[in-house]
Amino acid sequence: MPGLLRDYFVVLPDSVAGHAVAGQLPAPDATAPATTAVVGDVLTVAHPSGRPWVVARPLVRKVSHLRRGDDALVLIGPDRVPEAALAGLLEGARDRAGLERRLARLPGLHHVIAHLSGETWIRGTASGLRRIYHARHPEAGTIASDRPAVLARLTGAPLDDGALALRMLDFLPHPLSRRVLWRGVHETGAGYGLALPVAAPGTATAPGPREYRWWEPPPPELPLAEGARRLGDAVAASVRAHIGGLGRISCELSGGLDSTTLTFAARATAPAELSLLTVAARDRYSEDETWARRAVEEARSRNSAPALAHHIIPADQAPYFYADLASTSAELNDEPLPVAPGRARAHLLLSRAHATGSRYHLTGYGGDELFLGLPHAYQDLFHGNPLTAWNHLSGLRHQLGWPLLPTLKALLNRSTFPRYLAGAVTTEPQPVTRTPLLSWGVRQSLRPWFTDHANALITEEFRAAAAEPAEPIDRWRGRHVDIDAVRMGARHFQAMEDIGMTIGLPVAAPFYDDRVLEATLAVRLADRISPWRYKPLLVEAMRGVVPDALLARTTKDHMSSDEHQGLREHAPELADLWTGSRLAERGLVDARHLLRLAAEPFSPVLVEHSISSTVAGETWLRTAENAWPPPDRTPTTSEASR
Repeated sequence: MPGLLRDYFVVLPDSVAGHAVAGQLPAPDATAPATTAVVGDVLTVAHPSGRPWVVARPLVRKVSHLRRGDDALVLIGPDRVPEAALAGLLEGARDRAGLERRLARLPGLHHVIAHLSGETWIRGTASGLRRIYHARHPEAGTIASDRPAVLARLTGAPLDDGALALRMLDFLPHPLSRRVLWRGVHETGAGYGLALPVAAPGTATAPGPREYRWWEPPPPELPLAEGARRLGDAVAASVRAHIGGLGRISCELSGGLDSTTLTFAARATAPAELSLLTVAARDRYSEDETWARRAVEEARSRNSAPALAHHIIPADQAPYFYADLASTSAELNDEPLPVAPGRARAHLLLSRAHATGSRYHLTGYGGDELFLGLPHAYQDLFHGNPLTAWNHLSGLRHQLGWPLLPTLKALLNRSTFPRYLAGAVTTEPQPVTRTPLLSWGVRQSLRPWFTDHANALITEEFRAAAAEPAEPIDRWRGRHVDIDAVRMGARHFQAMEDIGMTIGLPVAAPFYDDRVLEATLAVRLADRISPWRYKPLLVEAMRGVVPDALLARTTKDHMSSDEHQGLREHAPELADLWTGSRLAERGLVDARHLLRLAAEPFSPVLVEHSISSTVAGETWLRTAENAWPPPDRTPTTSEASR
């Protein structure tokens, strides 16, 4: 069964060949004489010549467009941007830098496509949730899209086994996370844009694309009080950008601090109805449901609260991980994602939210990556304030059981980013003792079911990246790891968005808004993370919005038992998956080894090594092999604003 592509857009050159490429997209007719037109479920924004410039199928996102002479601006995001606001962005912006300064005030998660001074340029978000890909078409030249599968289809690009092998790891660090699954399709780095110059007069072809950096993380200078105020404003603005003005919305209320924060932020937008959904835990020691019920009580106690409905999904109705693996073929993600084995659980929750009549669903995804703080940050703090850094790290060391001397050695280590990459994967098992995590990222063991061919591909990819030489996201180790973690989480959240597309319910994670990311990174490290306080920046930012009694929670539940139990409950499905394995056909996994593990779900091998990424790679590959859906499987879109 072919995967259902979520919403996408393609940016085309102003040429006869570009016009022809538009006709190859799954649309009844992608050309129209008007500047902006909706044809069936496809929207076209034209070049001044009338040829298609941006061809989009926005299933739930909205396309906003404005042209002033030869200059034009297209925004694709959670809601329409009024024409007056578009004019304020475009008019007076003499160049790309001028437009970027104006765009910095725009909340929400947008793709930006602009034509200024004879040049088209495209960018996504600094958080990495909205990404840009490009490929060279044999006739049309460079074409760009937010969907690599679309470009692979248009250019006939084959799958890349090296990139596929990399995706069998649990964590794929920068810059390897940019390796696209199809040969000849390239990803533009988060925080970078793609410029598409036009052909010079008298020439037939345009110069090739080039990347430019449009985003820099802010310096960590703000004290906690000012930083909290900015973060609170950014979260509120992002929530309004997604759900402002909607009558019926829903939130996933797990009971954790992140989902509770967004529940009360959504409540502040004054919807007519707010549905809250909680999945009960099987673990009798879980505290999430208790805190979720407490949050609902607090919300209902306020007279101004909208109509609240709390839906608790009983634990015995929640699928284990690895349930209904065949259903992952309903969506074609841009890449295999380790969260894919939990699709059935996510589908259940979103289906229940959709059944309430919700127009938009909010989640707290991204909160852990932003607000927990990773130990690597103490490397940065040590440079400017060694006593404070060691004081905080000592508290963390005692909590995590890190030995003293290895912690000191890790703190004083000054190895380069390329050196880290060169040794970031190993065939050796991970050490049993607790190891301080203060490097540029994690060190991973190759799985025992990987073939020698897969191991060689993976290690060569890491060595090649280290030899380029690779540049970190930020020169400071902690900031590099923090931003990379956010971008990794944003990629994983794409799976939730795609499931929502299948159901017909938009799903949002406001914490991945660039303004939220910037507000977080702008706070001083010693104030932003602490071994003695749980998410201190988020707690202070939400005072007055979230009741203090709820901000006092300092614990977090985990679902590791559901994953291990899922290996037992769904062993037959896993055995079916490895029978006729596509990964095995490509020489990347040992199918017989995986079949033995399916029959031994409590094997020590599966305790030490997660199998989720391998499962995700297998299910993704089966979908990608037949990945172009017929036009009638795609929902219709709304009109674009002009």
